[in-house]
Amino acid sequence: MTQTTSTTLPGDARPDTAEVVGHWIDGQATRGASTRTADVFDPATGQVARQVALADPGDVDAAVASASRAAPGWASTSLSKRTTVLFAFRELLNARAPELAAIITAEHGKVLSDAAGEVARGQEVVEFACGAPHLLKGGFTENASTGVDVHSVRQPLGVSAIISPFNFPAMVPMWFFPVAIAAGNAVILKPSEKDPSAALWIAALWKEAGLPDGVFTVLQGDAGAVNGLLDHPDVASVSFVGSTPIARHVYERASAAGKRVQALGGAKNHMVVLPDADLDAAADAATSAGYGSAGERCMAVSALVAVGDVGDALVEKIAERARALVIGDGRHGSDMGPLVTGAHRDKVAGYVAGAGADGAEVVVDGRRLAGDGSEAPAPDGADREDAGFFLGPTLLDRVPTTASAYVDEIFGPVLSVLRVDTLEDAITLVNDSPYGNGVAVFTADGSSARRFANRVSVGMIGVNVPIPVPMAYYSFGGWKNSLFGDTHAHGVEGVHFFTRGKVITSRWPEPSATATGGVDMHFPTNA
Repeated sequence: MTQTTSTTLPGDARPDTAEVVGHWIDGQATRGASTRTADVFDPATGQVARQVALADPGDVDAAVASASRAAPGWASTSLSKRTTVLFAFRELLNARAPELAAIITAEHGKVLSDAAGEVARGQEVVEFACGAPHLLKGGFTENASTGVDVHSVRQPLGVSAIISPFNFPAMVPMWFFPVAIAAGNAVILKPSEKDPSAALWIAALWKEAGLPDGVFTVLQGDAGAVNGLLDHPDVASVSFVGSTPIARHVYERASAAGKRVQALGGAKNHMVVLPDADLDAAADAATSAGYGSAGERCMAVSALVAVGDVGDALVEKIAERARALVIGDGRHGSDMGPLVTGAHRDKVAGYVAGAGADGAEVVVDGRRLAGDGSEAPAPDGADREDAGFFLGPTLLDRVPTTASAYVDEIFGPVLSVLRVDTLEDAITLVNDSPYGNGVAVFTADGSSARRFANRVSVGMIGVNVPIPVPMAYYSFGGWKNSLFGDTHAHGVEGVHFFTRGKVITSRWPEPSATATGGVDMHFPTNA
């Protein structure tokens, strides 16, 4: 095994060995009991950078036990103290954000600027959660009935599990854990085994911020760790982001175990361009939203819908921009980095290979894009250990709705252009998709935009905004097969997910009061 990068943890915390990324249990990094490991690659070189521990059932039990011990004490900690810890974490993260961005780029492959943006968007949820004293306020009604007061409170669930994907190793966990911790829960984070180091770095930062041991736990692992958390009787809730088949599995299994579940699934995000749109602005947006982070975003635009006669001009503009992108190591100033693994790169390339047979026209073939953007044979990563997991931006035109490149969530730098005649046709196309995560419309006409936003069955809509990820004080989540459960991430919905409501009705008789007049068997009424 070749170690090509090192991960520096805040406060000099580090795993038991520099070559194995372990768990974080009881406030410290640990290798755990399991001897199973998986390779973690540097996607830019294709080399193994380190290994990650894969939890066995004993490690799962140890993680849950630690969180269970910590949860009651943290729940009883005052909101003032909890908020102080959150503010301390925020300040530390602001100061050290470049460290975390570098770790993300080294293991995921996205360019440094994109990694820094990921950290910044996650930080927005931390800042939202710093308002916990206001967010967790209950209601109070004095003298709701004669001599009777009623008030409500929100209380934490206990142990909350977060299962996050590889594409945003910092931002997606941060959709959940700041709110969960602010609400008084203990959190167990199960990151992707493809890029595990960011989670351990975050855990050490929480410790430095003053979070008690056990309130934030990291459990590394694969499907065995996931199912262990889903089944464990001491885990009260599960938050998941990933593909639709796994989201459905998580929802069904955890719900059957009596847990509260929010499982965010896959997406096929459309960008609709109307004839009156600014085509240069639309082409810029499609290029950035389709190829940013190598298309490995749950909100990436993967289907561009050209309405009317704008298709030819729009495709030409996007192709020009795609060919100009510099593909390379995300640490060295490129526009787009590699995909996360060689297997995933090859899977995405397979969609490009089959596009022609499915009836699509391959306008820009990312399999043949060199690092300078010119169309030339690229190195075969399967034959060269140091080639990296690169695939250039691909543009497909006139894609049928039956083509696999349109039907499937590719999760790579492949943009499919579909052509329709009218706005009504575009709305029908979007609504016929089994997914409902995000959608965008580009137009200069307010009435068209309003009609579109009102009628599409999608959870997040952008008007001249290609990636409509909401601010932290709103909630993130889709419709249809993009969400299992009925609660979105962060915002007010996130606060409600990580808490349970309780209503207290009280009467305090005056000290001089005498007997009430005996037993009253009537149904209680207010007076």
